[in-house]
Amino acid sequence: MMESVSPFKSDILKGKVALLTGGGSGIGLEISTQFGKHGASVAIMGRRKAVLDSAVSYLQSFGIPAIGFQGDVRKQEDAKRVVELTVKQFGKLDILVNAAAGNFLVSPEDLSPNGFRTVLDIDSVGTFTMCHEALNYIKKGGPGRSSTSGGMILNISATLHYTASWYQIHVAAAKAAVDAVTRNLALEWGTDYDIRVNGIAPGPIGDTAGMRKLGPEEISNKSKEYMPLYKLGEKYDIAMAALYLASDAGKYINGTIMPVDGGLWLSRPRHLPKDAVKELSRTVEKKSRNAPVGVPPSKL
Repeated sequence: MMESVSPFKSDILKGKVALLTGGGSGIGLEISTQFGKHGASVAIMGRRKAVLDSAVSYLQSFGIPAIGFQGDVRKQEDAKRVVELTVKQFGKLDILVNAAAGNFLVSPEDLSPNGFRTVLDIDSVGTFTMCHEALNYIKKGGPGRSSTSGGMILNISATLHYTASWYQIHVAAAKAAVDAVTRNLALEWGTDYDIRVNGIAPGPIGDTAGMRKLGPEEISNKSKEYMPLYKLGEKYDIAMAALYLASDAGKYINGTIMPVDGGLWLSRPRHLPKDAVKELSRTVEKKSRNAPVGVPPSKL
């Protein structure tokens, strides 16, 4: 696929420092890359050293100041250490992106309560833990920050819980919680610390681990038939939305969860083709014109 060119100026995040969980692969890595290409210094956190190392090399190949820290968002001490090391390395923290997530397809009766808990621990508790540990750095007046402006937190969510989704009860529950965290922090920390907190809810994105697990190619061809708006997005689409929200262009946006899915979550099967609708409405119209005006029978 051809490399898409960014419509944003290359310095819109100049001098900013970003920490991304799940920043070493998939959507997280693409956001890390675009943040770096637009002027930010980037710290990424993840569990797998090999993934982190290769992501850092990749980021550095673009001349991006990048560093990787091993850690698990489920462990408060890891979150604390990584936030502190990021600030030690780059002098401050402006942007926190929570992109670490766990997912797999499973029906509710086959999902153990432990499996359910694991996804909530990573997505919901992990997101809150990172926000909690970053607060003192990202708030107005934090180290290296002015006393008037706080930073920005971006939580990567999903659209699964807007209605309901097959085989995704754990993730739907986890992301519903993440969205509640986003809105509550936007209210409370927006008011008290001048921190903006927003979310992005990606639709199906091609070439990600999520898509490989959740939508093998055999499935996606069929999907197009009954989902009128079904088309895969690119990691680039999510990164551009993230750039917009993280930059000064988004300075008045707080507590918003932006679906970036081409409208897919609104999709409904089309039960009747258009021609049939026209035909039907003509028939119905004709019938109602010819029908006698109904007078209710008298009770007397």
